[in-house]
Amino acid sequence: MSEVVHDSRPSRIAIAGATGRVGSALARLLATDPVDVVALTRRPDEARLPSNVTIAAVRFDEPDTLQDALRGADRLFLSQGSSPEQVANEIALIDSAVAAGVRHIVKLSALGPASRILPFAWHMEIEAHLSRQPVASTILRPSAYVDMLVRRAAGQVAKGSWAGAAGDGRVNFIDTRDIAKVARVALLEDVQPTSQRAYHLTGPRSWTMTQISEEFSRLLGHSVVYCNRSPEDQKAALTAAGLTPFLVDLMLGLEQVLRESVLGETTSTVEELTGEAPRSLPDWIAENIALFRA
Repeated sequence: MSEVVHDSRPSRIAIAGATGRVGSALARLLATDPVDVVALTRRPDEARLPSNVTIAAVRFDEPDTLQDALRGADRLFLSQGSSPEQVANEIALIDSAVAAGVRHIVKLSALGPASRILPFAWHMEIEAHLSRQPVASTILRPSAYVDMLVRRAAGQVAKGSWAGAAGDGRVNFIDTRDIAKVARVALLEDVQPTSQRAYHLTGPRSWTMTQISEEFSRLLGHSVVYCNRSPEDQKAALTAAGLTPFLVDLMLGLEQVLRESVLGETTSTVEELTGEAPRSLPDWIAENIALFRA
């Protein structure tokens, strides 16, 4: 287990993306630590965070709000949802953090090689910008979030089948709560001013979509099968479902990544850093099985 070493000075940790899946879990964890936490959000009225977390409203078209929110913070967790504005927004946060005197930035990125596929290409661009800044940095590169199965499969699984273009590709899903636990460790560690690190975060093993269907079948008590589509058929299905061209391209890129087992890597990093094994896919499905019932 990686020992959490606290700096002698009180820490103020800013979380950009505090209403997201990882950010909100991280805020709840840090709320029990002896640090001040400020959550940066564009939608302060929607924030559901612990009462001792300060909420700061920010607007990317008003750069002063970024520096005001970051003033006094010495550490920043950086996460923004996938969108055409992600690169510009995260770079603006990085630059504002450096200007405000933040000493350590922990960026939530994505596992995988150099790629043209979105959002992986966006993360590469942001990582490159961060690497050139005079600030300590830690990159968290998780594999696929396990809760994406809800969006991809919930309604279909309840009817006995689900479909995609992942073929026989393998993917190692990770629980967002485990990512948040690693982010907490990274933010609380004392690091050197020139430190530049990257952690690859995964669950305990990889799975094919057919194997995942077998887990659904076991836990639901009825047969669930995965129907493989060609990329062309998947594009037609996504378009017919009413997704925007942007989301169709994003989903097709993800299908390619899954089909090519880009996210099939298995690491021991979560357990080494937190002292606890990452949650398994069957455990997560069992915990959330109600979402996959008719």
